[in-house]
Amino acid sequence: MEYKEKYQQWLDFSDEDTKSELISITDEKEIEDRFYKDLAFGTGGLRGIMGAGSNRMNRYTVGKATLGLARYLKSRNDGDISVAIAYDTRNNSQYFAKTAAGVFASQGIKVFIYETVVPVPVLSFTTHYLSCTAGVMITASHNPKEYNGYKVYDSKGCQFCTEDAKNAISFINDITDYSSIPFSEESGLITYIGEKELSAFLDEVKKQSLYEEKSDLKIVYTPLHGTGNIPVRRMLKGMDVTVVKEQELPDGNFSTVRSPNPEEKDALTIAIKKAKEIGADLVLGTDPDCDRVGIAVKDGDDYRLFTGNQTGALLVKFVLTMKKPQLNTKSTLVKTIVTSELGANIGRKFGLQIEETLTGFKYIGDKINKYEQTGKQEFVIGYEESYGYLVGTHARDKDAVVSSMLICQMASWYKNQGKTLVDGLNEIYDEYGYYLDFLDSFVLKGKDGAEKIQNLMTYFRNTGKELFDGIEKVIDFSTGIRDLPKENVLKYIWKDGSWMAVRPSGTEPKIKVYYSIVDPDKNAAKKRLNLIREKIKNIIEN
Repeated sequence: MEYKEKYQQWLDFSDEDTKSELISITDEKEIEDRFYKDLAFGTGGLRGIMGAGSNRMNRYTVGKATLGLARYLKSRNDGDISVAIAYDTRNNSQYFAKTAAGVFASQGIKVFIYETVVPVPVLSFTTHYLSCTAGVMITASHNPKEYNGYKVYDSKGCQFCTEDAKNAISFINDITDYSSIPFSEESGLITYIGEKELSAFLDEVKKQSLYEEKSDLKIVYTPLHGTGNIPVRRMLKGMDVTVVKEQELPDGNFSTVRSPNPEEKDALTIAIKKAKEIGADLVLGTDPDCDRVGIAVKDGDDYRLFTGNQTGALLVKFVLTMKKPQLNTKSTLVKTIVTSELGANIGRKFGLQIEETLTGFKYIGDKINKYEQTGKQEFVIGYEESYGYLVGTHARDKDAVVSSMLICQMASWYKNQGKTLVDGLNEIYDEYGYYLDFLDSFVLKGKDGAEKIQNLMTYFRNTGKELFDGIEKVIDFSTGIRDLPKENVLKYIWKDGSWMAVRPSGTEPKIKVYYSIVDPDKNAAKKRLNLIREKIKNIIEN
């Protein structure tokens, strides 16, 4: 169906608000972008810009995904089916959550929905805690304010992986008539939940505590207008914590930041200013759905922002040092293919098994599920370079609540030794060598952008080892590597262990390039990184 035909079809069946929004669009290119395709339900669920149209997040695309998911769950389960639903602080998150609840209820499925906003790991925990068949989280994580999303979890609280996602997608794609979606009102099948379930989650997080000695550590925390405010503060109770007032309360417009993403260096600007005022040792910021955390550490008169790889390496050393008596031959660290080898090398020195997964924490959660089934391995810690970490198996997704608690305990541990996290990181570099990691993201919007991303991946794939001098091998994950699902990722590995990876984002109109430079000389590493980045920039932007 051509986009103009779909546009007219939506004008015929949609509600008055949707119809009014569509009529107001005068830019033909905008109409094309909203209707040239259906918003794809991929392996990570839905993620898109909010608005009217088949390629947007709205009540109809949420309803379609929910109806398809309901039919899939009913095809796989004979008995009672139930779904846990939660949502973050984004605009329309609660509305989309209630929309999904109504559609599930119309299909005879029980719903347990949170009364208020909670983090992603809470939904992951709750799905298993309440013995639900599946879970749904309405969130677009760290994306800009225009976005929202819809994540789906299995009965263990792990995001749908390849097989489940593939099967669910087929049911969702079978729904072509948006006007047939049953938008039900409140029903007896919908139960509201809240404090009891959140407290149960926090009790499990508390069990992961590793260091509770008092210190004079001063912390500044910002929830960046997101869901972390209450749970993170409850886990840091007893510590000297100052909360950034301007960013304490929910705000779906994220009006105090350019982007509510702890990967972005300016996301912690206000928190760092507050830290300078009070002389804090550590700045902590969690993203809107509180599954990721970024930090800045006092370094002289200024504050040093840490990368996800740096924080991950420090956490690995801290957690393994504290857990050393409990470690055994089954103990395992799990990381993604675009995460630095530094933390893995620390794990190896402690005798841990190291497993790699594709990008996306769902694959780490899936490993935990498999370890429970086989008993051959025991999960200790998992993390990815994009600021997501998990210690414990209370959740099957990255958890900034447990991570925030452990980062603060780690900083206290170092401070009681007269050291900062900067000192701790330098000690790691002295022992394991220097690793310089960086990420470039190139935004390529719309239909033309999607085509360019596809063409760029073809170019990188065809160029192979000739892209740079000294490349020893190129790994193309789309061919199927080891036991990993096929994925559109390329990884170039140099002879000295340095590497670069290229992949399209699964959640935004971006192509991402990851770099990891290994060199004992920091200045040489920076110079080499800059040369590689410049070449990649010229290829992508020209």
